[in-house]
Amino acid sequence: MANDLDPRLTPVQRFGRELARARKQAGLSQERLGARLGVSGSLVGHIEIGNRTPKPDLAARCDDVFGTGDLFARLCRNITSPSGPHWFLGWSDEIEPRARVLRSWDPLLIPGLLQTEDYARAVFRGDLATSEDEIEEQVAARMARQIILDRDPPPALWVLLDETVLHRLIGSPEVMYEQLNRLVALAGRQNIKIQLVPRDTSCTSGLLSSFIIAELPDAPTSVSIESSATGEVSAEHHVVSLVWGRYDRIRAEAYRPSQSLDIIKEVGIRWKSMI
Repeated sequence: MANDLDPRLTPVQRFGRELARARKQAGLSQERLGARLGVSGSLVGHIEIGNRTPKPDLAARCDDVFGTGDLFARLCRNITSPSGPHWFLGWSDEIEPRARVLRSWDPLLIPGLLQTEDYARAVFRGDLATSEDEIEEQVAARMARQIILDRDPPPALWVLLDETVLHRLIGSPEVMYEQLNRLVALAGRQNIKIQLVPRDTSCTSGLLSSFIIAELPDAPTSVSIESSATGEVSAEHHVVSLVWGRYDRIRAEAYRPSQSLDIIKEVGIRWKSMI
């Protein structure tokens, strides 16, 4: 499993790895799977090792054969239209959608899973080299990630936010007001807990980067770590332990969820008064 999480895998290789895993779990040979897909067994083999690029219609048939929803369709779309940094695609397509628990820390921004469209759009516009079309693609991809919030059963989310994030103007006061309203609504869900870390905390562990810890039902716990320059996804035990220890130290400084919710509501009222 750890190799499948290797951020160096290309989207084509990632599709092939997933196809090989699904085929073996179904007890099918490459020839038998090829017959069910309407292609040769040798083509299945080439796709599995990343030597051939799968077509959208083949990806759709893979989902039908294995009963995987739109997994292979999404993996195929990422081959021609990647929806994020290369290192992040494995996380957003293979790890996050299957997580039963997600624990996150963000010192600078509202986390992507909780962002409104307008907030996300304002964040992406911060990169002056990005075109409007690219921005809209990025916003659409971020909103698509949020589908997991309505999954049945939904994942448990434990969200840690630096309190300063609520006061940082992103877009406009109206954007901020709607974003904080979104946080209040989400915090009302039984599976989502949002906790703020006070602005005057002396804890410095969280200043290094943002991160997400994903607990999976059938695979090792994985982490996604992101800084301003780069990021990585790992299931290596020492990396996961390091990040989890950092998470525990940050959370020890946080307000309780009920206190945090009161602060979010209060700051939201302030933003509304500026509209």
